[in-house]
Amino acid sequence: MGDLAVGARSGQDGPDEQRPAEPVPPAARDAVPAESDSGAPGPSEGDSGSSGPGDGDTGDDRAQDVGEPGRRPRNQRSFWKELPLLIGIALVLALLIKTFLVQAFSIPSDSMQHTLEQGDRVLVDKLTPWFGSEPERGEVVVFHDPAEWLANEPVVEPNPVQRVLGWIGLMPSANEKDLIKRVIGVGGDTVECKGTGPLKVNGKPLDDKSFVYAGNTPCTVDDQGGQFKVTVPKGKIWVMGDHRQNSLDSRYHQEDKNHGFVPVGNVVGRAIVVAWPPTHWATLPVPDTFDQNLSAAAPGVLGLAGAVPLVLWRRRRVTGRTTAPGGVENSGVPGLGTDR
Repeated sequence: MGDLAVGARSGQDGPDEQRPAEPVPPAARDAVPAESDSGAPGPSEGDSGSSGPGDGDTGDDRAQDVGEPGRRPRNQRSFWKELPLLIGIALVLALLIKTFLVQAFSIPSDSMQHTLEQGDRVLVDKLTPWFGSEPERGEVVVFHDPAEWLANEPVVEPNPVQRVLGWIGLMPSANEKDLIKRVIGVGGDTVECKGTGPLKVNGKPLDDKSFVYAGNTPCTVDDQGGQFKVTVPKGKIWVMGDHRQNSLDSRYHQEDKNHGFVPVGNVVGRAIVVAWPPTHWATLPVPDTFDQNLSAAAPGVLGLAGAVPLVLWRRRRVTGRTTAPGGVENSGVPGLGTDR
């Protein structure tokens, strides 16, 4: 009976022969302890006690151990923190556009009616002059006051906001002394007007009914400057307002240092569009009358044109000379021969 008991307990042939203990695999050590018969989890071997809420890895620690997908998303920068940077970039871009591309100007008077009305805002192309382009006949241009043309005109003092917006080009500048007129003649042109018109450029009359103020004559006989004939120097332009009887333009400044002409260097740019108010929106093209060939013939061309007939006439005289006996030509003073 005892042998049977021993054999049943040990599972071996004899009481003294026992197998060495097998090592516990790591998975078994990390396994959750099995619940006891009472339902409470039993402590694992080597544990000093039950674990509480503060013991072991927290949820955040486990998320960090897993890797980047478990991390909290980084907070985005607030819109209000971004706003100053956006405003700064917008101001810099506006300043660059005003300096090199387009600038807005306000029309302060009626001198360009009805092409431009008082209070209109025009956009002026400032880019093409950077590439060497110069004003052409028929263009509406903005230019800096060449010789105190606006000396007696009242200047509205802008408030600080208007100063800033005018400086960056978001509003027309209130303190710049600029004028806007139409180019009638460029360097080398002869511009004249006698009686009540028509206005002529290099002897060719302009059909200006499409842009001159209704009821106005191209020139006048009852005021100083209404009758004129001028030749535009190189590097200058002759300008006139479309409201001929209400425009102090080149005609009325012939006594200044520039004799009424505007230096090309004073030109800011060409007005290309009426941008405000929306009801006045319109482009500002060159009138068709300026498309005719108005250019003055250059002195060299005129000299060449006059020299060609003279040379041909002289050659006929030379070839028509008689030859003296013995084959010797008549040697005479040029211009003397058999022609009578």
